[in-house]
Formats: sequence, structure tokens, C-alpha cells
Amino acid sequence: MGGEIHEYTELLEDTRRQALDRMVQNATLMGANAVLSMRFDSSEIGSTMSEIVAYGTAVIVVPDATATPVAE
Repeated sequence: MGGEIHEYTELLEDTRRQALDRMVQNATLMGANAVLSMRFDSSEIGSTMSEIVAYGTAVIVVPDATATPVAE
């Protein structure tokens, strides 16, 4: 008994990718060039559906012109 259902795993991976793509698209529309503290959240809807949401904080990252470069 048990084991992985490969089709379901692939479906969840595709769904996570779609949620991530939508989050990036929305952040871009807001003028952001980065997303911080990105997370996925999931829940079951009934006994046959799952919901996956990607969220984070949309920010604008700019280089610090006064920063001293770090030697490697």
C-alpha cells in the first residue's frame, strides 16, 4: 500500500509553477523587481481538489552606490 502517484505529483508541481508565475507577474505589474519571503500555501478543497497559493513581499531592489565591494 502507499507509494507516489506520479501523475498527481506532476500536477502539483505544475500548479506550484503556475502560482509562482502569477506571483511574479503581479509583482512586476506593481513595479517590483524582486520578491522577498516567498512562500507556498496549500489546502484541500473537499476531498478531490487542492489549492496552492504563492505569496511574498514585492520590492524594488537598487544597488547601494556607497557600498564597499567584498573581496573574495
